[in-house]
Amino acid sequence: MTGKRIEGGSYKPLSQESIERIHETAMRVFEEVGIEVNSKEALDLFKHTDAQVNEDSCRVTIPRDTIMDLVNKTPSEVTLYARDRKHNVVLGGTKVYAGTGGTALNVIDRKNGHKRVATLNDLKEFAKLVDDLENIHIFMLPVYPTDVPVEKVDVNRFFAGLDNTSKHIMGGVYTLEGIEQVIKMAEFIIGSKHRLRERPIISMVTCSISPFKIDSLYGDMLVAIAKAGIPAVCPAEPLCGATSPVTLAGTLVVQVVDSLAGVIISQLANPGTPVIYGSVASSTDLRDMKYITGSVEMGLLNAAGAQMAQFYKLPFYATGGMTDSNVIDAQCGYESSITTLLCALAGANFIHDAAGLMEFALTMSYEKLVIDNEILGMTMRAVRGIEVNDETLAFDALREAGPGGHFVANRHTRTYMRREHYAPTLSNRKSREKWEKRGSKDIFQKAKGRVEQILDKPGYSLPAYVRSGVLTEIPGIM
Repeated sequence: MTGKRIEGGSYKPLSQESIERIHETAMRVFEEVGIEVNSKEALDLFKHTDAQVNEDSCRVTIPRDTIMDLVNKTPSEVTLYARDRKHNVVLGGTKVYAGTGGTALNVIDRKNGHKRVATLNDLKEFAKLVDDLENIHIFMLPVYPTDVPVEKVDVNRFFAGLDNTSKHIMGGVYTLEGIEQVIKMAEFIIGSKHRLRERPIISMVTCSISPFKIDSLYGDMLVAIAKAGIPAVCPAEPLCGATSPVTLAGTLVVQVVDSLAGVIISQLANPGTPVIYGSVASSTDLRDMKYITGSVEMGLLNAAGAQMAQFYKLPFYATGGMTDSNVIDAQCGYESSITTLLCALAGANFIHDAAGLMEFALTMSYEKLVIDNEILGMTMRAVRGIEVNDETLAFDALREAGPGGHFVANRHTRTYMRREHYAPTLSNRKSREKWEKRGSKDIFQKAKGRVEQILDKPGYSLPAYVRSGVLTEIPGIM
């Protein structure tokens, strides 16, 4: 499945009227409420537009014509290139891909099953797993390595990805110096500054603060990434009842404004630079104000976010596939499946967080990563839908079989059985007797076995001369 184009868009939680009303309300927010821009770099950019800039409050109000002019400068498709070209993906329209994500602080240790803090070695192993898992298309750096000094985290996280998977590497960044180091490293790996701009094998994530606020550091980093021509992701994370209205429609307005704010800043910094509009919108548990990752409302918000992205003709970064469960159980499975499926059917371009995350996105699980690969395989089969043509209608096969006939030995069956039906790699489809004879393994045990199988064999790594050159040229790689 990696890199193969699949179109979604059959599921539409919003009517056209609803889309237009959300858009209209978002434009009123830009014009009448404004956004707070604490980045001097970004604030200065607005001074050269028709926006009204209050330097004392850092409040910027922006006419809708200016907003839409900048949105229209944004590429409607963004290609995320990979070291291995077969893993390139094109985000835009209703094309659907999935990947990891999250920057979790913890992992479930694959040896003893205990929760512990994440390390750089975990990041390397997750990259190696993703390289082997066919339904995970993009490696978004999923953990924060707590054993690496803060000032060295950015370059080491990206190097761990680039050195262990041939798929595209996306990640959050934490310092301006880290951005410079990561870009320099990627330039060295791909061959030159020019080649990296032509085929960016990395992309970077910056976030706004809901509602309607651009942080000083993240605003500066967004400008720096845009000026460098590296694809930037501009997600927003409004939480129902906490940082956005409790209603889903009100939360969608906040999500639109906050993500578009990042998009327009990127275009002010560098018109035409690749940027991805994004959503991490979700629910809040109002009993204790926890961030909820497994609610059906998260799926609805991100599916609706896909429709808004399609309205603006922007590539879309959605969120799905997580669970609030503390263990791999039925809750873990149904929460991950429902949010992923809703996003995919709606045509969300890149569903991040779709593999491995649990416990409110605080913890990464090796086994869940493998199980989610199976969920994603089924999800993508659902998105592909039912193909109806002369061959699939199978009239000739029907005529050959006739009344009371069968299709087991028919050539048509042999031709279509693999392409028409998803073949799971972990799910049990054996009788109880055969299952018991093979050890009565449950899904967790089978996933654990596949994790060990992948990690025990040789995996992808950068060519030796490239790797040694990076280690020599780029300071701080551990």
